[in-house]
Amino acid sequence: MLAGLFAGALEDAETRALSVSRQKLEQIVSDSSPTVDALVALSKSPNIRVLAEIKRASPSKGQLSEIADAGALAKTYETFGASAISVLTESRGFGGSLDDLTIVRKATNVALLRKDFISNEYQILEARAAGADIILLIVAGLPSERLLQLKQFAEDLGLAVLVETHNEAEVRFAVDADTRLLGINARDLSTFETDRNLFAKLAHLIPSETIKIAESAVRNVEDVQHYRSSGADVVLVGEALVTGDAEILLPLFTAV
Repeated sequence: MLAGLFAGALEDAETRALSVSRQKLEQIVSDSSPTVDALVALSKSPNIRVLAEIKRASPSKGQLSEIADAGALAKTYETFGASAISVLTESRGFGGSLDDLTIVRKATNVALLRKDFISNEYQILEARAAGADIILLIVAGLPSERLLQLKQFAEDLGLAVLVETHNEAEVRFAVDADTRLLGINARDLSTFETDRNLFAKLAHLIPSETIKIAESAVRNVEDVQHYRSSGADVVLVGEALVTGDAEILLPLFTAV
């Protein structure tokens, strides 16, 4: 499953490159405003921070929400307490697009994550040009040396990098790579099965100064409390917010 998601995302990026060259993206990036400081936006605080996700669908559950106006939803997230917003831009399995990221950037001032299956520099330039402040790099989907190259490339553009892990070896690799935003995904992207206790099992491996992000499997405030008690600084929440009432849920989550 994961290999297919990466292959599809790369193929779609190569198609876009036929219309918008790398040189054009580099010019857009050169002319862009500075990024929002995501390390400040997601810094450790007395209450857990919420990285609220705009997510229309998933390969495992199909359609979740139509989300006719990504900008309006993002504004709701910002108004009701999200510290940052994740925008799923992958189209085949998740129903997203770079247009969503561009729209959300215009609608909000918070730090934005481009959530996608990134494997080359062109996709990182796209993210920066569309207004992202953070990109996602998934350890399970990239050779170690390639991930380090992409991480450096992104940081040189002023982007923060969320390095996503799912097991002890991946966490140790991310720590050794001087990762500042380290995510542990409860969902195994090879099978889409979830383990809500995975974060608690692995969080002790992460240095105290690193921002620890618990990803996936948040259904309610009890799940947020569980992650917080296990050491999470940030919780990434998508499905619960797009299928529920974000105006009610976000204040509950951010109070944890």
